[in-house]
Amino acid sequence: MEGDRTSPSLKEKPQKKRSDHSKNKNRMEQNRGGDGTQMTSLESGMGSLGLESSKRPKRGSYSRLQRSMGQGDALQYSWNDNQASGQSGAGHPQPKQNRNNVYSAGNRQQRNFSDKADNRSKTAQVKKESQRKQGFKFEEYWSREELSAGFKRHELIEGKIRINPKNFTDAYVAVPNGKNDIYICGLLNRNRALNGDIVAVQILDRDNWRILEQQLESYESSVSSGSEAAAKGGNSSDSGEDSGPDVIVEGEEIVVKNTNNSNNNRLVRDKFYGGKSYTSVKDVVTSGSPAAKGLFKDKTKNERVDSIAQKVGKVVGILERKHSRAASGYIKLMEDKNPQKALFAPFDSRVPRLIIPMSECPKDFYERPNDYATNMFIARIVDWPAHSKMPHGNLSRSIGEAGLIEPETEALLIENDVDFSDFSEEAIKCLPTVPWKIPENEYKTRRDFRKECVFTIDPATARDLDDAVSCRYLGNDTYEVGVHIADVSYFVDAKTELDTVASERATSVYLTQKVIPMLPRLLCEELCSLNPDKDRLTFSVCWHINSQGEISKEWFGRSVIKSCVKLSYNHAQGFIENPDREWKEEELPPISEGFTVEDIKSRTLILHKIAKCLRKYRFDQGALRLDQVKLQFSLDDETGLPNGYTVYEQRDSNRLIEEYMLLANMAVAHKINSSFPEKAILRCHPAPQSRMIQELKDTCQELGIDMDVSSSQAIHQSIMRYVGNDEYTTARMQVLVAMCSKPMQIAKYFCAGMYKDEEDYRHYALNVPLYTHFTSPIRRYPDILVHRLLAASLDYCEPLSTDKEDLQKIASHCNDKKTNAKTCSETSNDIFFAVFVKEAGPFEEKGMVMAVLDRAFDVFILKLGVVKRVYCDKLEIKDKAFDKGSKVPKLTLTWPSTEENPEESQQEITLFTLVDCVLKADNEPLKWTAYIKRGKD
Repeated sequence: MEGDRTSPSLKEKPQKKRSDHSKNKNRMEQNRGGDGTQMTSLESGMGSLGLESSKRPKRGSYSRLQRSMGQGDALQYSWNDNQASGQSGAGHPQPKQNRNNVYSAGNRQQRNFSDKADNRSKTAQVKKESQRKQGFKFEEYWSREELSAGFKRHELIEGKIRINPKNFTDAYVAVPNGKNDIYICGLLNRNRALNGDIVAVQILDRDNWRILEQQLESYESSVSSGSEAAAKGGNSSDSGEDSGPDVIVEGEEIVVKNTNNSNNNRLVRDKFYGGKSYTSVKDVVTSGSPAAKGLFKDKTKNERVDSIAQKVGKVVGILERKHSRAASGYIKLMEDKNPQKALFAPFDSRVPRLIIPMSECPKDFYERPNDYATNMFIARIVDWPAHSKMPHGNLSRSIGEAGLIEPETEALLIENDVDFSDFSEEAIKCLPTVPWKIPENEYKTRRDFRKECVFTIDPATARDLDDAVSCRYLGNDTYEVGVHIADVSYFVDAKTELDTVASERATSVYLTQKVIPMLPRLLCEELCSLNPDKDRLTFSVCWHINSQGEISKEWFGRSVIKSCVKLSYNHAQGFIENPDREWKEEELPPISEGFTVEDIKSRTLILHKIAKCLRKYRFDQGALRLDQVKLQFSLDDETGLPNGYTVYEQRDSNRLIEEYMLLANMAVAHKINSSFPEKAILRCHPAPQSRMIQELKDTCQELGIDMDVSSSQAIHQSIMRYVGNDEYTTARMQVLVAMCSKPMQIAKYFCAGMYKDEEDYRHYALNVPLYTHFTSPIRRYPDILVHRLLAASLDYCEPLSTDKEDLQKIASHCNDKKTNAKTCSETSNDIFFAVFVKEAGPFEEKGMVMAVLDRAFDVFILKLGVVKRVYCDKLEIKDKAFDKGSKVPKLTLTWPSTEENPEESQQEITLFTLVDCVLKADNEPLKWTAYIKRGKD
C-alpha cells in the first residue's frame, strides 16, 4: 500500500514483553463509534490539528522560561480543595477592593505593561522592581458568596480554561453563546488554574482588551476604501457575527506589521513574565490610526468593536478542578542545593515546576543527581497557596527511562487520569460465573433471531464484538434490516460496584499496543461479545426498508441472537468488490450450520446497496465528513516495538457498518427523547467557531478557492469541488479538510432536560436534530445509560431514578473522559511513530504548507496526517524575507550556492506550497523534527 513503511529489525533493543491483551494491532474498532465515524473523522474531534488538544507539548519549555525569569519572578499554581467546589477558601480572604475597578489595590500589578516607545515605561519598570522586592503573591480566590454574587450580577463568566501548549502564558476560556473566547494573558491572570479546569473569570476593562490585528487591518482598509462591510469578509447581513458560536483565537503568533506611519504607531504592552505581547484597545485609542480611534470612540459601534477586540479576563476562582494534578517529568536539585527540597520539572509545559520534599526522592539523589537525569517520575500537585512561588507536590514513583514505550505509556495514562488498575473483586463479583447460560425466562420475553442470518463485521483482530447486522427479504422490494447490540445493561445493574467503576472510567482507552477496558474482560470478550455460534442477549433496532433506503416501519426490543459468522472488513470488502465471484468456505471464517457462503455474501451485498442509498441521502441532506489520516503500526512480537506502519483506509465495508450504526443511534435518540424529554442522554455537535470559519473562507478566497461556509452541507460541497487525481490537487484536498477541521468544535453528551433550546440538541456534522450513542455499550458508558432509557421507554423496567442534574454531571464526566481517551490514543500513536523515526529514519515524505509565520511555517505531512512546524533558523538557507502584504502571508527563502547547486535560488513558501520533507529524530526522547529540502529551480 502506498504509504507503507518497514524498519530494520528492532529485536536488538529488547523491551518489556507485553501482556496477551496488548497484542491488538491498532484496534480500529475503537474508531467505529456509535455514530459510525472513525477516529479520523469530524465526530471524533481534530486533536491532531490542535483543536481542543491536550497532547503533551514540547518538554521543558516551562522550566526554561522560569529559569530565565529569575528567583523573584517565578510563578506558581495554588490549590485548595475547598475552592474546587466553589466554596470559600478558609484562610484565604478576598482582599478589600472595589470590584468594579479591576486595577484598584491588589490589581495594580496587572498594569505592568510597557513599550520602549511609551514615555511611561520608566515608571512601569520602577513599579515592577518594587513588586519584586515586596514579594510575589497571586490574587486570593473569591469566596463562595462573592462568586455567587458575581454571577448574579453577570460580572463573572464560568468556563473551561485552555492553555496554549505552544505558549503556556496564553490561555483562553470559552463563553457560552459568546462570539469569541476570553483571553487570559499571563500567569498572574490565570491565577493557578490548570488546563481543563472550570473557572470563574472576571472581564477586565475594555481598555485592556486585545486587538485582533488582522480584523483591525481589514477594518482600516475597508474604511479607507469606503466599504466598511468588506471588513467582515462579506456583506454586513451575512457576517455570521451575531449568531456564531464561541471563537477560539489561539495558537498562531501575531506579527505586528512595522510601519513608518506615525498615525499607526501602536503601542505594545509586555505580558507578565515572558510570552507574547499584544496590542490593547487603549493602545489603539492612544496611538492608532484615525479610523481605529474613531471606531473605539463611537459608542454606536459596539458590535463592530466586539468583532475586532477580544475580551481579556482574569481567573478569580476555580469552580471545578478537571486537571488530574499529576504530571511526568524529571527531578532536579534546587538552584541553591537545598538538602530539604527538590525540584520536579514536568514534561508538559502547561504544568508548572513543583517543589517536592527531598525525603520522597531516591536516597542517593542528593549526592548523585546525574544518575537520575533520564529517569521519569510521576508527581502530583497537592497545594499552591497564593503566596508560594511554586506549587508543592508529592513524588509518587519512578516509572522508568524516558523514551521507552512502556514508561511513556504509563505516564500518559496517569497524566490523563485513566484508571488502568485491575478491576476490584467487588466489581467482578457483580458478574455471573462462567460457564454461564441465558436463563430460560429471557428466551420467553425476548424476540428470537437465532434462526436468522445474523453476523458481525469487525476488524480481524477484534475480540469485543458489540454489534451485529441481519437482513431478511419480506417481498415487494422490502427487507427487514436489523442492528443488534450487546445487551450490556443486563449484566451491569445500576448503582452496583461494577456500574460505579464503569461510570468512573466512562470509556475504553485504545492505545497502539493495548486497550484499557471500561468493563472487565470477562464481560467484554465473553458474556457480551457477540461471538459466532453462541447465544447472546442483545438490544435490537429493526426497520422495514426498500432497496432505495426508504423506511416504512421501525421496531425496538430486547432480543437474543446467534451470530453465524465473524466477518472481517476485508471479507466484506471482497464481497463488495467481487460480487460475481464464487467464494469457497475455506476462504472465510467458520460459518454456522444451516447457512452458506452465498447466504452471507448475498446479504452483505444487499446491506451494501441500501447503505449507499442511506449515505447519499445523508449527504444530500447536509451531512459533513472530514476524514483525517490514521496510521496503523505493525509491532514486533517479542519487543513490542514498531517495525512498520500503514495508512488506514476507509472502505465500503467500513461505510456499510457505519450507516446502520448511525441509523440506529438516530432512531434511539428520537425514541428516548420522546419518552423522557427531561432525562434523555443525547449527543450534540455545536456549529464551528464563527470567526475561525470566516477567516478560513477569507484565506481561501485570497487563493482563488471558493469556500461556502454557511452550513455543513455548503462546506462539504465546497470541498468536493476541489477533488482531483493529480499530486497537487490531492494534497490540497487533504490540507483543505485539515483546515476545515480546525474551527470545528467537539461533540458532547448532555441531558436533554438541562438544555432549554432544542436547537442546542442538533448535531452539526450529521445535520440532524437528535443524535445519541447506543451501539457501543461495551466501551462507552453513555451507551449503557441510553440502553436503560430505551428499556424503560419499552416498559421493560422502571424509569431512571437519577435526576436530570446528576445525569448532566455524568454526561459532563463522560465528555471529559472521552477527551482524555482521545488524547491518549493520539499520543500513543505519536510515541510509536517517534520510536519508528528514531529506529528507521531519517526518511522523506511529501508535505504541503498549511500556515506561514514570520520565522517558521507549518507543514502538513500528507501520508501521516501530522502538522509539523518548520523553523527557518534550522534550515540551511542564506536568508529569508517575510511578506504579510495580504491575508495570505509569504516567506521567500534564499538558498546558498553549493557544489550541487552552483547558483543561489529562491523558494516561495505560502499556503498550499508542496515541499519535500525530511523527518529526523531529535536528541530529546520521543521527539522528531521535519525539515524541507531545497526547492527545485
